[in-house]
Amino acid sequence: MSITYSVSEDKRHVDIRVAGRFDFSSHQEFRDAYSQVNPATVSFNIDLSQTEYLDSAALGMLLVLRERAGGDKADIRLTGCNESVQQIMDITRFERLFSIE
Repeated sequence: MSITYSVSEDKRHVDIRVAGRFDFSSHQEFRDAYSQVNPATVSFNIDLSQTEYLDSAALGMLLVLRERAGGDKADIRLTGCNESVQQIMDITRFERLFSIE
């Protein structure tokens, strides 16, 4: 499991990449990825193209980020979902809460 991230120079955009398992063991790394900015003023791209597995803890982490980023006003895109991750997004109806590309 590995989470990497980059913050734009103007601190208005954060790219977070999740490789491998996205579960509770990722909690601190995921939180670190957005703790350097004010989430309510930033757009996020969460790249899940290398995510092999995610569980309810990962879904919860995404929901926490959404709340900290302004709830319905949050600018968060989930990108690169493979078939199994997309199935989870469909089952949980996360397309109602996030932009999924």
